[in-house]
Amino acid sequence: MEIKDLIKLAIDAKKGAYVPYSGFHVGAALETIEGEIFTGCNIEIASYSPTICAERTAIFKGISEGHYGIRRIVIVGDEDYTYPCGVCRQVIREFGPNAQVIVAKDESDYRIYSLDDLLPHSFGPEALHKGDE
Repeated sequence: MEIKDLIKLAIDAKKGAYVPYSGFHVGAALETIEGEIFTGCNIEIASYSPTICAERTAIFKGISEGHYGIRRIVIVGDEDYTYPCGVCRQVIREFGPNAQVIVAKDESDYRIYSLDDLLPHSFGPEALHKGDE
């Protein structure tokens, strides 16, 4: 799938956001390593802690369908470029250490990053298995 198509899907997903507190809509479109596409939006809860970001919504939808590898993910917000929060960066790291992270304003205005650009020196599953050899 073309990046522009993923951006359109993320923009469309943003429309479903439930944001009565912040008013800040975010949409995401995820492409798995198998080429499957999943979208997500942010969903706010009054107590904030259980709120979920668009990126994690899309990723967890993919995981729930048996897709554990992220090829790339697009994130769009209401203004400027919207970058994934720290928690989302860590979730992307778990399932897509080599994933492209694309932040976009629209189909023609976007930036592409590696996860290492956004989360250098990250902690991943392999760090938990060093003594298992």
